[in-house]
Amino acid sequence: MSVSATAPVQAAPAGNHGATAILEVAERLYAMQPEWVIFFREVLGVDGIVRRTFRDTDSLIRFECSPQYARIREMLNELRNRQQEQPSQRVTQRVVTVRMPRALHETLKAEAEQMRVSINTLCISKLIQLLDGGKDSSMGALQNHAADSREAGVHSGEAMRLKKIGLE
Repeated sequence: MSVSATAPVQAAPAGNHGATAILEVAERLYAMQPEWVIFFREVLGVDGIVRRTFRDTDSLIRFECSPQYARIREMLNELRNRQQEQPSQRVTQRVVTVRMPRALHETLKAEAEQMRVSINTLCISKLIQLLDGGKDSSMGALQNHAADSREAGVHSGEAMRLKKIGLE
């Protein structure tokens, strides 16, 4: 299953109208039946429409208590469940163990808790952004390494999948 690249999603006005507009965008994307990770990235991810609309913590928390947010989480869960039930046509998932300084782990843990997602989900989102050519300058060295790997012909299954659907 693939989702073709579409025009960038515009941030909605903040507040109750913002929550309704975000839900409408999420419903349009959901109707396209994307993979759950694409839905997550575009709607709830670090650079998704929710974070672009609700930039401060208080407004984000209010949105996360809304019925619109609850519906978006339902759509995400439905996409994940649907993909688990379908025979996988994509690259099988692998487990990677990453050793990191305690301070970095605590930072990731705090960010994941703030976003109310697992550390795994947060890390996957960050990795996908990196593969998509994210603009976080603090990851410049990692981006250079990824570019060197691509030039050497080394591609992860996820990078190849994203390239196939036009996201890289």
